[in-house]
Amino acid sequence: MTAQAPPPPPAVGEGQAHRLRTHDLPYPLVVAAAWAWRLIVVAVALAALVAMLRTISLVVVPIAVALLLSVLLWPAVRGLTNRTGLSRGVSALIMVIALITFVVGLLTLTGTQIAAGMVDMRASAEQGLGQITDWLRDGPLHVSGDQLQSYLKTLQNSLRENQSALTSGVLAAGTSAGHFLIGMLVSLIATFFFLAEGDKIWRFVVRMLPAPAQEPTYQASRRGWVSLGSYARTQVLVAGVDAVGIGLGALVLGLPFVVPLTLLVFLSSFIPIVGAIVSGAVAVLVALVVKGPVIALIMLGVVLLVQQLESHVLQPFLMGKAVALHPLAVIAAVAIGSYLLGIVGALFAVPFLAVLNSVIRYYYGQDQFPDLGTDPMPAATVDEHRDPKAEHHVQDVEDGEGVTSGRT
Repeated sequence: MTAQAPPPPPAVGEGQAHRLRTHDLPYPLVVAAAWAWRLIVVAVALAALVAMLRTISLVVVPIAVALLLSVLLWPAVRGLTNRTGLSRGVSALIMVIALITFVVGLLTLTGTQIAAGMVDMRASAEQGLGQITDWLRDGPLHVSGDQLQSYLKTLQNSLRENQSALTSGVLAAGTSAGHFLIGMLVSLIATFFFLAEGDKIWRFVVRMLPAPAQEPTYQASRRGWVSLGSYARTQVLVAGVDAVGIGLGALVLGLPFVVPLTLLVFLSSFIPIVGAIVSGAVAVLVALVVKGPVIALIMLGVVLLVQQLESHVLQPFLMGKAVALHPLAVIAAVAIGSYLLGIVGALFAVPFLAVLNSVIRYYYGQDQFPDLGTDPMPAATVDEHRDPKAEHHVQDVEDGEGVTSGRT
């Protein structure tokens, strides 16, 4: 009986054998090193991107604001165009003028109320500070009058010593105000062009990509646009509920500056989590200074009630369906955005993450908006390039629907 030869050793893949021969290292270590240097490259690219965004923030931020304004105003522009027969350019101009009129009117009302209530505010503030002083002296803290005088004197000395820093801060605020006005002008101009020619601008950008990537990019961008619109409209609704609730509470309690407080709550609510805390703290502080500790506690209860309504009713049912993001992802996005880009990062972190989520899910075959279908990207015709006034058809996407509109 002949002895059988031992079985051959298990086959090793050609690539793995080559790696073992060339590096003479354990294969898991080779894989870990490959992942490591790729992650380092990605981290360096992201760091460079953040640095670039900080450098050109005076342009990037107005463009980002213009995108949010465009996605909010687009339903009105489309409805005005369909009902009146006006061109998209004229409808876009009308809506931008209406937006400017609304904002200017709101700011005028706010400034008028602040100017009219400043005298009463001063008297109420003196009375409120007296109540706070009495509470500190006679309340559970039992702060003596000498201690209060010492604290006030320390505060005055601190202000006097830091007068130059305060002056430079005022000058910096003036410079920031100038940048804000320039950014607002850029944002309004960009909003008009996005509403009037946004489809042509995006098609031009997509056609610069390689041909195999154009159609997937176009389809993914449609999903991102719808997701951005859902987020923006839902956030406006949530911010409106917060502003109305806290504003009514301030009105019932007889606080001054109800309109400015309501506007502050509305604007700050666009920064998830952090904005609601800051605006609520301002409302409670005004109540404390003007009306004393008791009214401040009642105002605190109103703020907490409104915020609980937002966090447990509005956010889960509305925002969760709009952006399909886990609350932990929202918190992490706001924290990372605020750390990297400050208040701007906190403001745009969630909408950016919502768009990115829709785009990535589409690329991986998990379409978040299957009702959009796969309408092909409108192809540019020869006549369109030769004659800008030639009639052509474009594909507009809004509210989860593809709408084909003729345009001259």
